Amino acid sequence: MDLEDARCRARFLIRDRDGKFPALMDEILADIGIQTVLTGIRMPRMNAIMERWVQTCRRELLDRCLLWNERHLRHALGEYEKFYNLHRAHQALDQAAPLRAAPGPITEPARILDLNIRRRDRLGGILHEYSHAA
Repeated sequence: MDLEDARCRARFLIRDRDGKFPALMDEILADIGIQTVLTGIRMPRMNAIMERWVQTCRRELLDRCLLWNERHLRHALGEYEKFYNLHRAHQALDQAAPLRAAPGPITEPARILDLNIRRRDRLGGILHEYSHAA
């Protein structure tokens, strides 16, 4: 299935400012109604950060589930976005999530011996959230 089969069309092409993209390519895309949007100047990591997010989303979500339609895709992406920002540990953030600080270490021996961990499945078990039981 391509975009024409789905009765939709691309309106934008986001690309970096690499010299391998000739100006003629932008003109051809403009002729068919696709606007070229360039990434920021002197922002070499801008494209890399988005590519990394897309790869992570694809590996952790899209490669593991069968999507039925656009509504199902939007629901799955919304759930993954919440999981990614509120729960998933990120190495660059010292195992914290972007919108949640990492919990403090457990130093009391009594609490270490009596750890009660709960798991919450999201999207039918594709994503797992772990937390300490209160």
